[in-house]
Amino acid sequence: MDFALSPEQNTLRTEIVQFSRSTLNEGARQRDLNRQFDRGLWRKTAELKLPGLLAPQEYGGRGLDSLSAAVALEGLGYGCVDGGLVFALAAHVLAVVVPLCKHGTVEQHNKYLPALCDGTWIGANAMTEPGAGSDVSSMTTTAVPNGDGFRLSGAKTLITNASTADVAIVLAVTDKHKGLHGGLTAFLLDLSSSGVTRPGAHRMLSVRSCEVGDIQLNDVFVNSDSVLGEIGAGSAVFSTAMDWERTCLFAAHVGAMQRLLELAIKRSRERKQSGQSIGKFQSVSNRVADMKVRVEAARLLVYQAAWRLDRVKTVSLDASIAKLFTSESLLQSATDVVRIYGGSGLFEEHEVERVLRDAMASTIYSGTSDIHRNIISRWLGL
Repeated sequence: MDFALSPEQNTLRTEIVQFSRSTLNEGARQRDLNRQFDRGLWRKTAELKLPGLLAPQEYGGRGLDSLSAAVALEGLGYGCVDGGLVFALAAHVLAVVVPLCKHGTVEQHNKYLPALCDGTWIGANAMTEPGAGSDVSSMTTTAVPNGDGFRLSGAKTLITNASTADVAIVLAVTDKHKGLHGGLTAFLLDLSSSGVTRPGAHRMLSVRSCEVGDIQLNDVFVNSDSVLGEIGAGSAVFSTAMDWERTCLFAAHVGAMQRLLELAIKRSRERKQSGQSIGKFQSVSNRVADMKVRVEAARLLVYQAAWRLDRVKTVSLDASIAKLFTSESLLQSATDVVRIYGGSGLFEEHEVERVLRDAMASTIYSGTSDIHRNIISRWLGL
């Protein structure tokens, strides 16, 4: 496949890179140190319709196709040095806006999409539980029929945007006897509803400017209009969110890898040791060469998966391959660039220190590397 980008896609990427550098990067280090999410900055991202990248234009979105969205998020990851903001935005778009667009009714689109696209509302996907991460079949949050609706009870943990979100897609058990296929249902939940409690954000090693926390549901009533998709079809909603997140979120990481490569090249040329630039030493130049190979391979894997998102029924295998390779590659490239910078790469005020911490998380969220190796193995019949 030839992924030569169209003039429109190149313009889109350039626009987002320039916007990120001019608008989103100031204060990124301080937000990381303070573990601070900036809602005002979130609203600024709506100037480029970033929260609605994949939503139809009639609701205030950009209406991008899947490959163009990957290009846009790659530009965001390249231009924006605030990894927490990139992560929060991608989770909102890919795990909330996309499944809402794909599975929601016209009434739900009218109710939620305009505010999710214009920066007024922030979305969260509440799937993970203390005893159920990638193993969705172990979920214990329940939705019990009650009059013209349901009562939700349970605990969700490690939810991206938990403390700042206004609305969440919540996955709950509606029929424990049917299990994963037929027993789970997705709901759209206003997080200001009675019975919802949010203890606050966790103090994280990574993506500190994104608030990751818990959501507790204590007999929360939702009406039947809140069902996203159909009753019992929650696994389909979950699969949609995961396929898009595992593909397009990691497009942003390809952008970060490209930025790291350029930092490594610059440092290798400018830093002198024993009378010559350190890039003349094979141990350094080989690291930079490996970084180049990784970013090019990751880009192709991500673009292939993104291209298939709009064209085939399932891209779960492609998404797992792209996610696994890109996250592991990002971590390795972040480690290599810190080594190239030496002691200064460990300073808190340095960008590469922050990227290394953020890269650690990329091998865990959206399914750990081990989980994706299991998924790939199952697709191979093992």
